[in-house]
Parts: sequence; structure tokens; C-alpha cells
Amino acid sequence: MTRLAALALTLAMTSTVHAAPMTLDDYLALSGPAPAATLRYGAAPSQYAELFLPSGTGPFPVAVLVHGGCWTKEFGGITQLRNMAGALAARGIAVWNVEYRRVDEAGGGYPGTYQDMNAALDLLARTAREHPLDLGRLVAVGHSAGGQLVQWLAARPRIPASSPLYRKDIVPVRQVVSLGGLADLRREAALLKTSCGRETVELAGTPSADRPDVFSDTNAGDLMPNGSHTIFVTGELDTISPPRVAHDFAASARAAGDGAEVVILPGASHYDEVAATSSAWPRVLRAIESALGLDAR
Repeated sequence: MTRLAALALTLAMTSTVHAAPMTLDDYLALSGPAPAATLRYGAAPSQYAELFLPSGTGPFPVAVLVHGGCWTKEFGGITQLRNMAGALAARGIAVWNVEYRRVDEAGGGYPGTYQDMNAALDLLARTAREHPLDLGRLVAVGHSAGGQLVQWLAARPRIPASSPLYRKDIVPVRQVVSLGGLADLRREAALLKTSCGRETVELAGTPSADRPDVFSDTNAGDLMPNGSHTIFVTGELDTISPPRVAHDFAASARAAGDGAEVVILPGASHYDEVAATSSAWPRVLRAIESALGLDAR
């Protein structure tokens, strides 16, 4: 059996088709095939990424997946995104499914969570030397809290050189798909509190003489233009990151000179956005493939 057939079969065997809207319990029950490899970028338990490879010789376009969960361990994460990863691999897209330290883990928050994102992308660059990965065709896909992190990845060229998060040589992220993303730490502080119970100090750190503005190296909303194009995909019934959030960030991005478009998923919740088993999946897949330039397939 080819890897492609095995991925498709495993996904079919481990998935239940959901009619929107999905609940948190439905999301936590999501599963998918095992990765082709698990690679570590650090010594902490959460410092690793999973590689999913399609069948064939490649080189394959790459989707970097970054899970949400309100930046905490409480609401699942990388395991649930295997559902998407298997479906994308079955479409010929390699997947780099990233785990990272969250605010309730040692070393998580500022600056550790962001340093994990840097390290995970550095490891992807090294992995591409050994596997048929085309990093010239790359999209970063983030859900909820992960939406904040993938837009931060795209914004890294604007980070001040004085920041501990600055990297001179980075894998460029120019295409982003934000799935119910909670991206703007400065302007959506109230929403982060009501939706996730998070204070911005947990995600952006505290001011200092060397860093008086804590959003100067953490908030994608303050690091534009950065040359990225984001497709904001949000469920019509999303109460964690309502459609208004996507429209507001997209407007700010366009005003700054970056590309942005909004896709609203009819009848979908915050959890339908990441499930290959949801009725919203075809539109989510279309956004990811569009970002990779695969519209004509």
C-alpha cells in the first residue's frame, strides 16, 4: 500500500464525519494518522514537530500547522491537528505539525514560546535538506492561539534586532491561513481575556528599559507591512474569535500594505475550522491550496 493510500485509509478509519457546528468535545476527540517522523528542536517535552509526507517523490509544498488551545495545555493541540495533517498529506502537501511550550509550561510564554517557533522553523529548514520539501511553496496555518503565532512568523522580518526574538536568517513565511486566529495582542486584549482567560503579559512579557513596548516584537498587528498575504478563515458561529476579529485584522493588514482576504464558513463553529471531518473542510482546504498556488488541481 502506498503512503498516500495508507494516510487516506487511516484518516477514514479514525474519523467521524461531523455536521457543523462542532463542539469542544468533538474537537478534543479528533485524531489522524501517525506522522512519518517526529523530530526534536529542544530538550523540553513540548519542543518537537511532526513530519507528514505524501506518497511520491516530491518535492512537496509544505503546510506548517500551529495548533491553538488558548496558549495552554488544557485544550489539546498537536494531536487534534493530525486530523488536518493526514488530509493535507493525502492531497500531496507535506505537513510540519508544530508543538511548543505554552504559558503553563516551564519556559513558555515570553520569550520561550516565540523562541520555540523560531527553532521549529530552523529545524524545518534542516529537515528540508534530507526530505523532498519545497520551502519555496510554504504556508503557515494556525488555529486560534496558533493564528497569532503564524502571523508572528510572517512578521519576523520587522522584529527589532535588539529583541531576543530576532533572527537574521529565517525561513520566510509569506503565505498565512488564520483559522479563527486571535492575532492582535494589543487591540484584542479584552477578547483574549474573555475567550481564553489570558492576560497580555503572559504572551508579551513586561516592559523594561530596553523593551518599553512589549508589542514591538510579539504582535503581528504592530509589525506590518511585512510582505505577507493572509487568508482569514472563520466560522460564522465562532464565539472564541468572532468574524469581526478577522475583518478587523484584515482591514488593518490591507491598510498597512499587506495582502488579506476573509472567508466566513456558514454555520461553522471555532472547531469546524480545523476538522477535515467537518462540512466546512472543503472551504478550509481551498484556502490552504490557494495559498500554495494549487488552485488549478
